[in-house]
Amino acid sequence: MAAAVLLFAANLAMAQESKHECTNNESNSDKPHVCEVREMTLAAVPELKVDAAMNGGIAVEGADRNDISVRAIVVAWGNNENEAREEEQRIRIATDGGNIRAEGARTKHYAVSYKLTVPRATAVDLHANNGGISLAGLNSHVRFETTNGGVNLSEMAGDVKGETTNGGIHVKLDGARWNGAGLDVTTTNGGIRAVMPATYAAHLEAATVNGGLHVDFPITVTGSIRNRVSTDLNGGGPAIHLETTNGGVRIGSEDHNNDD
Repeated sequence: MAAAVLLFAANLAMAQESKHECTNNESNSDKPHVCEVREMTLAAVPELKVDAAMNGGIAVEGADRNDISVRAIVVAWGNNENEAREEEQRIRIATDGGNIRAEGARTKHYAVSYKLTVPRATAVDLHANNGGISLAGLNSHVRFETTNGGVNLSEMAGDVKGETTNGGIHVKLDGARWNGAGLDVTTTNGGIRAVMPATYAAHLEAATVNGGLHVDFPITVTGSIRNRVSTDLNGGGPAIHLETTNGGVRIGSEDHNNDD
């Protein structure tokens, strides 16, 4: 009896989580739509490629595990619910060779967002068009790009480089210094906010064309820092490169992160 109660509670929690994910990923279209959360577990691979195609975001979290957990939130819409359901059922999530993508759709009236939990050392290559990208807890080779969507990075390490065209970037650095080759992130239309411990050691490169640049703790520089700064923090370390064209850049310690 107790085991049945625990199983019921677990299934209820999973159903509630799926409903929440579907609510957060509902179509912006006024047309009827349907949503389904699909789960799968894959064998670990050295490199994982995820393509969210035209619509959908990607979130990847590194963890102490030996396999890959995938949650794909599939949304389709049409002139009526039956039409939307037919399109949703045509969509399949391909995972061969560590390449994750949606296949089978007959229209462009769908979106697939991905939530993955992977071994921390998994290299990832992420592509989205209309959707954000979130990365946490990886220590690996990371490349990402999106056109319309924000970027959120936390507790990362390794060789990390990526960009968005229309979206802001939020970076949270932890520890004493970056572990790995460095971090290089850019956006064209959007601001950048980076927070780090006041004692963080790095070679900081930050720049904007149309926007302000603010560093909320003392640094040593030569000349003006109105639009660009290149300096060593706390003796220097791997490069942290933050750049935007249209937007401001703000860098502060965790102690001054109350305005986020």
